[in-house]
Amino acid sequence: MEKLEKEIYALECAHLQPDVRVSQQKLKEVLDDEFLEFGSSGRVWVLTDYEKDHALSPDLLEISEFRMHELGPEAVLTTYRIHNRTSGKKTLRSSVWKKRSTGWKLFFHQGTVSAEAGFQ
Repeated sequence: MEKLEKEIYALECAHLQPDVRVSQQKLKEVLDDEFLEFGSSGRVWVLTDYEKDHALSPDLLEISEFRMHELGPEAVLTTYRIHNRTSGKKTLRSSVWKKRSTGWKLFFHQGTVSAEAGFQ
């Protein structure tokens, strides 16, 4: 992995950690002010949905098949699979990270329930 890909992979792993997922303060360090998510549940989320320590599930999540695609000098797209070791659920994930003055921020995220087949 190149330097930028390693940095973005580390950010993806960090925001999936149980202690981050249950903390409004830690999520705000990761999420962009314009954050938008299409959840695997079908719900649409924005940054304000995480106010007052609205917690995500603190499940144990494992990334596989991670790929990063540069969209420009200040934006990247990541695609990967998540195996939720707590629930057994498997999802395809995609994220758009934008470089801001404070560092890389998660701008967009999508989770889609998946079958077992790999990426094409």
